[in-house]
Amino acid sequence: QVQLVESGGGLVQTGGSLRLSCAASGGTFRSYAMGWFRQAPGKEREFVTAITKIGSITYYADSVKGRFTISRDNAKNTVYLQMNSLKPEDTAVYCCAAKWGSSSTRIDEYNYWGQGTQVTVSY
Repeated sequence: QVQLVESGGGLVQTGGSLRLSCAASGGTFRSYAMGWFRQAPGKEREFVTAITKIGSITYYADSVKGRFTISRDNAKNTVYLQMNSLKPEDTAVYCCAAKWGSSSTRIDEYNYWGQGTQVTVSY
């Protein structure tokens, strides 16, 4: 059983930056592909970005490509999401998730989820 705890959310102005962290425990971190998802008020949860087990390949939703960067440190059991040039439409609860095997953009393929951290981007 893997436990995931996100941190780093907060309130930021348009154009600002935030760095989210997701610390994993209770499992072999390098065995899991990792992803970040977000859910805005009144909307469904959506894929943001994913990274393979050793961090060699990354995937991004079109809406964040060029602005967000996912990375991981397997020695620290942590995955990061660097968010730059933030926009009000990025406002959401951001959750990290872990899955066995290969990376995926599909929400239903992830096995473990964190509670999420709120990101609010003001105008």
